[in-house]
Amino acid sequence: MLEIERLSAAYGLAQVLFDLTLDVRAGEIAVLLGRNGAGKSTCLKTIIGLLRPMSGAIRFAGRRIDGLEPFQIARLGLGYVPEDRRIFSDLTVMQNLEVGRQAAHGRPSEWTPRRLFELFPNLGRMQHRRGARMSGGEQQMLTIARTLMGNPKAILLDEPSEGLAPLVAEQLAKTVLELKREGLSVLLCEQSLYFAQSVADRAFVIEGGHVRYAGTMQALAADVEVRDKYLSV
Repeated sequence: MLEIERLSAAYGLAQVLFDLTLDVRAGEIAVLLGRNGAGKSTCLKTIIGLLRPMSGAIRFAGRRIDGLEPFQIARLGLGYVPEDRRIFSDLTVMQNLEVGRQAAHGRPSEWTPRRLFELFPNLGRMQHRRGARMSGGEQQMLTIARTLMGNPKAILLDEPSEGLAPLVAEQLAKTVLELKREGLSVLLCEQSLYFAQSVADRAFVIEGGHVRYAGTMQALAADVEVRDKYLSV
């Protein structure tokens, strides 16, 4: 579904990613793990077109997307949930959802507000509440729901559990697994190994802009040496 080959990216003269190669299979949840500043968010921003790559190739559903604008990539069916959520705080839940509406991208069933309220019951109880009056966890749910209104085939999640209470993070993990059951491919970046273990099939560990580990989440959970070297604080 998503292939990243020898991807390099920089902010001005500061190179952040170095020859990254990774992939996400159809219907799979993959996670980018690493400490702060490792390059995880930069990788997602480059995939979605917010940052132009220096070199390398990005393919989505078999099509090259590096060089396309973010709105063009979104229209192809790749959704993006940014780390800072970026909901419209003056708009209600329903209005935020309408902003994200796009036609289905070859999906057998279309995401609608009704279906999303089944996935996020809390949002269903606050349809007319403005974004500014929602908690951090509720805003995170709204951001994911708004992205799903675009009916994506795959979704990028940037640090979804950051700043959430443990119970809310647990609910979010269940939601991510439900997206997999719906047939979506998911690539998320995380610092929380616990959250990653609860949802991911495969893991890529990034350090200093390089992929240092690629394998199953189960194998990483058992590899104390890799965890201590690249993930411990």
